Amino acid sequence: MCMVQALGDFNSRTGGHLILWELKLVIEFPPSALILLPSATITHSNIPVGPGEHRPSFTQYTGGGLFRYVDNGFRTERELAEQDPEEYARVCEQKAGRWEMGLRLLSTVDELLESNA
Repeated sequence: MCMVQALGDFNSRTGGHLILWELKLVIEFPPSALILLPSATITHSNIPVGPGEHRPSFTQYTGGGLFRYVDNGFRTERELAEQDPEEYARVCEQKAGRWEMGLRLLSTVDELLESNA
């Protein structure tokens, strides 16, 4: 996961929007706005801000290797393959659909609207 927070002094109606390319979304993203997104599966960028405006970002992420290490029983992939070849084969089979599982963890627009009703 990647956390992006907009900072600075800019008109968020005319610039600084967040673009989520695979979702075909352009979102007004005002100063202090924050989003968590799976940056390995959703390409993101920003629209430039106007002259004299500033829009820095504060960004944090978790490297995929940390998740793999935990999923492998706190072992590297090499250690898992050497110590438990059967489990290593099972983990390798799951990799192809891992991104779909990750996307299912995110809320849908309908779920968000329902929770705020």
